[in-house]
Amino acid sequence: MDYVSIMMKFSKSPLFYLGVVGLSVIIFLCFSGTTYLGKKADFSLKGSITDGSQYLSAEQGLTLRTFDLNIIESALLAPSAPPFLVQGRVLGALGGFELKKEIEEYLVESGDTLSIIASRFDISLETLLWANDLSRSSIISPGQKLIILPVSGVLHIVKEGDTISELSQIYQAKVDEIVSFNDLLNQDDIFVGDFLIIPGGKMPKIVPTYTQVPLSQNPFICPIPAPCKITQGLHWFNAIDFSNGKCGEPVFAAAGGTVQRTGYGNVSGYYVRILHPNGVVTFYGHLSKINVTPGQKVFQGQIIGYVGYSGLTYPRGPAGCHLHFDVRFARNPFAY
Repeated sequence: MDYVSIMMKFSKSPLFYLGVVGLSVIIFLCFSGTTYLGKKADFSLKGSITDGSQYLSAEQGLTLRTFDLNIIESALLAPSAPPFLVQGRVLGALGGFELKKEIEEYLVESGDTLSIIASRFDISLETLLWANDLSRSSIISPGQKLIILPVSGVLHIVKEGDTISELSQIYQAKVDEIVSFNDLLNQDDIFVGDFLIIPGGKMPKIVPTYTQVPLSQNPFICPIPAPCKITQGLHWFNAIDFSNGKCGEPVFAAAGGTVQRTGYGNVSGYYVRILHPNGVVTFYGHLSKINVTPGQKVFQGQIIGYVGYSGLTYPRGPAGCHLHFDVRFARNPFAY
């Protein structure tokens, strides 16, 4: 039987047509699948859904602003990024929200009550009272500034000798929650002058006190060049704002000391913090550039950065260029 006869006989079988259809489908998927994967499969979760979150790599200090999840054949999620140490705030961001971790200032409006404000920010009334040194009978008025913690709990300013373990006992909180919420590397990753949020903490009957360094022992110079204009008087935390109306002016160390921390905050922007020999800590925020590194010794008048508008400024952009200068454990010498 020749080849043609064999094919004519086999073509009368239903299996023949099923095989032809199956083979056609396989060929189609092979070619279209290649095109699909090459051109259409690059769907990525980028942009606003991950903006504000940080993925900490094994290299300390390295931050990446995007995290891609490529959809392969509409079924498999394949990470196109190296392994990361993912913290709680990252998981929150991927879920469509980001856990707030920074302290805010709120301007009281007409009709506000303490209970309404606490409810608006989803914190307990006690948290609002503790943070602002108020009582349930306190009267607030429009235009008054209140400190808003990002979560129910207590605000603590680290002083010499403090440990996370002791603070957890004082405020009836959990060590791991304090470490995690404040993005600490471990229990020892705290410095004098740190603001610690104690999530779920309770104010103790005996409130921790702080020793104020007399101004006579605190000879500060203005942290920006002359004419050293003050654009906002005393505000939280013990801060004065300076600006000569220029972006990029040098920022000076108000006194000699050791750089404790440098970094970036959503509100403070790029910042430098210095511990001075007398125990006072100074903070310089909204910088456009940082000129020093943690652990570095600096002398009075040394350039530590440059005036900018990073973080949250009013107004936004270059018009908001200024230096936020706060003093911890002493009266701000420019608060006149």
